[in-house]
Amino acid sequence: MLVDMLMLLCGEAMAPLLGRLYYNSGGNSTWMATLAQSAGSPLLLIPLLILTPRPAAGGEHRPAVSKAKMAAICVGLGLIIGCDNLMYSYAMLYLPVSTFSLVAATQLAFNAVTSRLINAQRFTALTFNSVVVLTFSAALLGVGASSASGDDDGTSGSSSSSGGSKRALGFVMTLSASAVYALILSLFEVTFDKVVRTRTLWWVLTMQVYTHAVASVVSVAALFVSGEWSKIPAEAAAFKHGRAAYVATLVGIAVGWQAAALGAVRLVARVSSLFANVAGTVALPLVPVFAVAMFGDRMTGIKVLAMLMAVWGFLSYVYQHYLDERHADEWKRRSPADCRMCAERADEKPCPAPAGSCASSGLRRLNI
Repeated sequence: MLVDMLMLLCGEAMAPLLGRLYYNSGGNSTWMATLAQSAGSPLLLIPLLILTPRPAAGGEHRPAVSKAKMAAICVGLGLIIGCDNLMYSYAMLYLPVSTFSLVAATQLAFNAVTSRLINAQRFTALTFNSVVVLTFSAALLGVGASSASGDDDGTSGSSSSSGGSKRALGFVMTLSASAVYALILSLFEVTFDKVVRTRTLWWVLTMQVYTHAVASVVSVAALFVSGEWSKIPAEAAAFKHGRAAYVATLVGIAVGWQAAALGAVRLVARVSSLFANVAGTVALPLVPVFAVAMFGDRMTGIKVLAMLMAVWGFLSYVYQHYLDERHADEWKRRSPADCRMCAERADEKPCPAPAGSCASSGLRRLNI
């Protein structure tokens, strides 16, 4: 899990910064930026081929799943991922990276809703507190972005000259992309639980490769249909740091987003979509700080306050998980004598529950 969290944090810290560098250095193809977010999936073919079970042992690693159903799921998820990547590309074009990263943190609040509706996640007071705090944090950033529309905040020249309308569009795009990303993680979790019925690394890599391959095909098709492909050679030649830097930037974006996506899906498979989003929020304070150093973003008082509110929301989630783990450990340590109903009935007849089961069902018994 530490490796998965490290991939997620490094990817989410690196990819937005390189995306901002792409736009600031002369890149302006939104479909190329969209393609870069999913084009790194072929890198996962190497571990996937190594982990592919031999035919004799296929039943151990590959449960009986309908190929047609899995193909439909991968195509559907891939199309949603492609649309989500496009919204993120426009958001990066119209917003400074610090504002983008902080507004994108609302995916945690959206994921609380999708986890409840799709994955039957328990919704507590601390969870509700996180949702409210993160929502107000995003709203505060929206107000700050509109009031500072004339600032030099690291966005590309085209977006800076377009005024508040482009910033408002970037804000809406980021919120929409965050909501869709939360939905994607919940759909991955329900796929592992209801369809695949296993959470092995092989299945994680398989889902990752196929869904992102579909998203890449959609992006490539759109790149050619829109005509942006013909502008790529000129864009690379005019790139501020040269052709090699142009290619290296796109490769870095692809590797960063793929590492973040793989870490997130692995955490979904290991724990839940909600936990994956919580872990990703740890990168929140890192990106704006790096953006100030790299692109001259202005860390205004509103951004600092919004960042603190977002961290507060994240800590609420962490504390809720701590309480859940502690509560689970307490019930595991309970003996049958700790069950009040069993103790009351001890003189009458033996407890009807199987031996040692009070530790796992005691909560239900005490609530009768």
